[in-house]
Amino acid sequence: MEEWSLWLLVVLLPVMGFLLERFALYKIRRLAEKSPWAWDDALVYSLRFMPTLWFSLLALHIALDKLPLALKVLQIKDKVVWVLAILSVAFFLSRLVGEFLNLYMKRYREDVPATSLVVQITKVFVFLLGLLVALDKLGVSITPVITALGIGGLAVGLALKDTLENLFAGFHILASRQIKPGDFIRLENGLEGFVEDITWRNTIIRQTTNNLIIVPNSKLATSVVVNFHMPEPELAVVVPVGVSYDSDLEKVERTTLEVARQVQREVEGAVPDFEPILRYYQFGDFSINFNVVLRAKDSTSQHVVRHEFIKRLHRRYMEEGIKIPYPVREVIIAEVSHGLKEARGGKLQSDKGEGRA
Repeated sequence: MEEWSLWLLVVLLPVMGFLLERFALYKIRRLAEKSPWAWDDALVYSLRFMPTLWFSLLALHIALDKLPLALKVLQIKDKVVWVLAILSVAFFLSRLVGEFLNLYMKRYREDVPATSLVVQITKVFVFLLGLLVALDKLGVSITPVITALGIGGLAVGLALKDTLENLFAGFHILASRQIKPGDFIRLENGLEGFVEDITWRNTIIRQTTNNLIIVPNSKLATSVVVNFHMPEPELAVVVPVGVSYDSDLEKVERTTLEVARQVQREVEGAVPDFEPILRYYQFGDFSINFNVVLRAKDSTSQHVVRHEFIKRLHRRYMEEGIKIPYPVREVIIAEVSHGLKEARGGKLQSDKGEGRA
């Protein structure tokens, strides 16, 4: 092959890699999106930018071979190209393993949550293996490197104390399996929402208003947290109600439970086979009070269940003539207040008379 054609190939190889990625890989990505098999999506995602990089490395290798370089420089060139190739493959494999691990945990291992922390640590581990292979290719002994990393790790650990604290707290949260992505939790400061992700530094919580709460892992690990999905997502919905003292309590109980059973059967988000509970608990200032206990499938459904129950119960009470009383206060005005007012009026008249005199 003539020299000019080789240099043309060197120029065209990166372009070919870019075009391959821009068109061929794009078509494959579109086909993968239509496929019900999710693993091909992970493979296509992992190949992003790789064709351009690999074709560019091939062009670099060809170009350096044709340059009039000294023997030592050629030896160094071969090692550098090999190292770059090994690192690029390690980068590709770290992506691929991370995506496959993410899919595997989401589909088959619900006990191990698919979080950014687990996936990122796995990616770093795979890439470090590739880096060790690259160092071995350069002829660098791995044992002194590991020893140096161990000594330097102490200094780095002291400098990154807060970061490492959050990192290990994230591992503790995952290992305890008490909080995982998808759970609805409430923090001790009253903030609540769904756990979106646990990263190497923070836990991300999405509120029902679609805002994000960013909590450092170390703070979450030492906080009092209510997990509404543990031990199961179902939860009791307690609705306080009060009726007039003139009410027939047997009729009130019967009517209220009928409405509650209807809500449990018909409202989406309610547990249909749950038997509602009614318990009187107080003679209030103006009403006899009781609680009605219903059950919702999860924390977000409780609002719909409570909403429908209150509407239907109010309508049914109006039909049955059961009164929900307004707050009543009885005010008693003592007779002594009238005498006090007359005494104050007489004193005022006396003061006026003295003024005229």
